Amino acid sequence: MPNREFYEVDVPIHDSSDPDRHGLHVFTGVADSPAAALRRAHEVYDAALAAHTAGLELPGRQPDSWGAAGLRPGWQMEWTAAKAGPWHNPLSCTPRSHFAL
Repeated sequence: MPNREFYEVDVPIHDSSDPDRHGLHVFTGVADSPAAALRRAHEVYDAALAAHTAGLELPGRQPDSWGAAGLRPGWQMEWTAAKAGPWHNPLSCTPRSHFAL
């Protein structure tokens, strides 16, 4: 059985109507590799965007903890610049440098 951990996927975003406005969309969930985490983040984002476009309620958090909340219509996700690695709890006293990315 693969080693499943909690991952974080950080995706840069920018406002289509104002390129000076940019930010970061963070996804978290369970995966067995950074590549799998990136794939799941993209899948839940695509599902949320499809639901929004169809006028439906956004899908909730999935059984593997992945979900997309805070969808920003008009903002573009820069998936080619996305980074995936083990999740870092911002409330933890363990420095991020202790995690291999």
